[in-house]
Amino acid sequence: MSRSPQEILSWAKAQQVRMVDLKFTDLPGAWQHFTIPVEELSEGAFVEGLGFDGSSIRGFKAINESDMLLIPDPDTAVLDPFTEVPTLSLICNVADPLDGEGYSRDPRAVAQRAEAYLKSTGVADQSFWGPEAEFFILDHVRFDQNQHFGYYFIDSDEGIWNSGKDDPANHGYRPRNKEGYFPVAPVDTLHDLRTAMVMTMMQAGIAVECQHHEVATAGQSEIDMKFTTLTKMADQLMLFKYIVKNTARKYGKTATFMPKPLFGDNGSGMHVHQSLWKGDTPLFADSGGYAGLSQLALYYIGGLLKHAPALAGLCSPTTNSFKRLVPGFEAPVNLVYSRRNRSAAVRIPMYSKNPKAKRVEFRPPDPSANPYLAFAAMLMAGLDGIQNKIDPGPPMDTNLYELGSEARIPSLPGSLEAALDALEADKDFLLAGGVFNEDLLATWIEYKRAKEVDAVRMRPHPFEFALYYDI
Repeated sequence: MSRSPQEILSWAKAQQVRMVDLKFTDLPGAWQHFTIPVEELSEGAFVEGLGFDGSSIRGFKAINESDMLLIPDPDTAVLDPFTEVPTLSLICNVADPLDGEGYSRDPRAVAQRAEAYLKSTGVADQSFWGPEAEFFILDHVRFDQNQHFGYYFIDSDEGIWNSGKDDPANHGYRPRNKEGYFPVAPVDTLHDLRTAMVMTMMQAGIAVECQHHEVATAGQSEIDMKFTTLTKMADQLMLFKYIVKNTARKYGKTATFMPKPLFGDNGSGMHVHQSLWKGDTPLFADSGGYAGLSQLALYYIGGLLKHAPALAGLCSPTTNSFKRLVPGFEAPVNLVYSRRNRSAAVRIPMYSKNPKAKRVEFRPPDPSANPYLAFAAMLMAGLDGIQNKIDPGPPMDTNLYELGSEARIPSLPGSLEAALDALEADKDFLLAGGVFNEDLLATWIEYKRAKEVDAVRMRPHPFEFALYYDI
């Protein structure tokens, strides 16, 4: 239910709010913020905005055109659960002060344009999204990079490598590699911490379905949110990550959404469940179709699979993402769909026969993605599939690794560099309806190539010393 600025100001007064935190998302997908006394927030600020310098924000304006505005969205108002002084948190859109229009590189505006475009097509009224963002909870992390050294060190008391640790507190209960899925305490030591995260999320208005330990040793975890609409879910995912990180810190631990922080065990993905609805009618359901899917849903899958290489540039957007997306290790790199096969890029969950639960699950994304851009891109790919009746081909319910190389199953790019090349070559579907624009995509690709691809490629890797030092 929409709330007016006046309602938010009255509510803030009743909650004895003293400060207002204004949050927005930079291009790579991290929250930024500044804070004002509550007396400085007027009804007019929700229309006219509040000024800030955008020149130091990643992917935003150059220094000679740095003045920008934040327009708070009253529907995002929550009390920040981690501040000592009562603080109202508001997510904002970014606007250009010269014309008052939304800023072309504002990720949140892309998500909003995607929702508007969906309605304009007449295909559906709204889309629903349910990301499963996995993460690691660690006890200790160190990393550094310089001209003459580079290293990382992570540790977790749950890590199986600590089984032989000479410590009176070593009680031996630890998840083995790839055996961390669903163990009870004392093997799962993080139940209470995850529950604290869930309680904080619920307090902040996020509906949570479940929480559990994930497959990897060393504290891999998952908390599942109940599905909601596209922009709202992207907002919730930003708040979700904020709560996970700050609750871990409160408990003396650290949490990371890095896709592959640990060698030799599962990485963290973000399987994204998605569906289209018109009014109260779920458009992906047909009891007579494969796995209960409608023809429209199959076309949507066709769009996801056709554009998956380009989507990887936005949905798996780090060099580290492709340490997880490795063929042959049950990673969802195969561009096929299935109702059971978890190495397929698209899976059809079969937990319920209720038509309202019918959805498709796109498995390649990971939680390093900017959710506004990633969700919008997936929606645009699916809509392109529907509009152009893209046939996804037959489903693949067999074990893909038993088929051998002769099967020639198409797969995702093997690196961020290749994914960005695919995005550059296949971007027209994103430009439909003005949802994405050339400037944003060019800035994204340039930023990723210069700041990440080249930066990693030009530095010696620690393992290269083990391989090559004595040559």
